[in-house]
Amino acid sequence: MDSAIPRCRSLLFFLLCSSLHFIFGLCDDSPGSKDGSKSEADVNNTSSIIVIVLIVLVVLSLLSFLLFKLWRKKKREEQYARLLKLFEEDDELELELGLRD
Repeated sequence: MDSAIPRCRSLLFFLLCSSLHFIFGLCDDSPGSKDGSKSEADVNNTSSIIVIVLIVLVVLSLLSFLLFKLWRKKKREEQYARLLKLFEEDDELELELGLRD
């Protein structure tokens, strides 16, 4: 159960690195521009793509965090149910052996 946290962190780190690589790749000067300057439409397009990628990263990280919390809650409930079942079986055993009324 402890290995899930490093896996989640490593996945988030990988997503962050790959998105930064993608963003920096978009920020390069295009070889088609003759004077080396970008038009205002290119700058707006690049900035909108960067904002979209960042929003997607935030949403994915929040979603993975929520899924991890739900998974931990489910595991905790399963362990608690197993514990209750263990004690219920002991009570039935005592009743069968006549150790308790």
